[in-house]
Amino acid sequence: MANPKSPISIFLFFLFSFYSFISTSLGKSTIEPCSVFDSCNAMVGYSLYTDLKVAEVANLFQVDPVALLIANAIDISYPDLENHILPSKLFLKVPISCSCKDGIRKSFTRYKTRPSDTLGSIADGVFSGLVSADQIRDANGITDPTVLDVGLSLAVPLPCTCFNSTDNLLPAVYLSYVVRQGDTVSGVAARYYTTVTDIMTVNAMGSMTVKPGDIISIPLPACASSFPRYSSDFGLIVPNGTYAITASHCVQCSCGPGNLNLYCTPASLAVSCSSMQCKNSNLMLGNVTSQPSSAGCNVTSCSYGGYVNGTIITM
Repeated sequence: MANPKSPISIFLFFLFSFYSFISTSLGKSTIEPCSVFDSCNAMVGYSLYTDLKVAEVANLFQVDPVALLIANAIDISYPDLENHILPSKLFLKVPISCSCKDGIRKSFTRYKTRPSDTLGSIADGVFSGLVSADQIRDANGITDPTVLDVGLSLAVPLPCTCFNSTDNLLPAVYLSYVVRQGDTVSGVAARYYTTVTDIMTVNAMGSMTVKPGDIISIPLPACASSFPRYSSDFGLIVPNGTYAITASHCVQCSCGPGNLNLYCTPASLAVSCSSMQCKNSNLMLGNVTSQPSSAGCNVTSCSYGGYVNGTIITM
């Protein structure tokens, strides 16, 4: 991220402020202007409005159920995993893809209306304030929001930011967070292992004042992969203290805590996977050996190098 006092940062401050001014959100939402049709890994903070099955939450945001659980360090060894019940009010970090649409960063999911739904109840209840009724109305060209047919498939825009997946030039994943009663910027910063300065810079904040319903972007320190561009998991970034499952659920890549180097091993769910043994060695993925030598120690490791055409690349 640019120096807060640099001309680029000053320009971004006014640009973010302008986009925030024209935003149709009922509360403040951080807007990231963009000009290229790329995407990044991001997250939204979500509080369950009722008891829901894992599959129901995953379907709500159109994400992989396993990815949802591992992003929150929830045990994935449950039998009948998708039907496992998550309790009401549980706070989850939901992994999403953040794209460039109409000049700003955003993500979309879809929601099928049910009896008694209103745009307000969908926005504030089902999606816990991540979107406003006006944003849903505008995204779907609804002229009469008082009439919603049951079974109507609505596009639901979700807030997200990328900022080049870095914070102060270090890897980061950005969490879009709805401010709750009692939250402070310093408290949120401490909770997510970032700083007040970083949160204020990212959100172009002139003061530390936030109110319930505001949506702020939080940079989560992360481990970045160096997989080749042609691998299907190119650009994988994992927030600190969590892990990701990749290579068709065959490989688990962990980050930290306290160490921002990505470490990959065979996943516990691995069933039908390609070989995870490094060529010309007896080492399996994640193994490390050391042998004494005249110069000290000879250390050899078997590392993960990406998933290419159904094959796990080891180094």
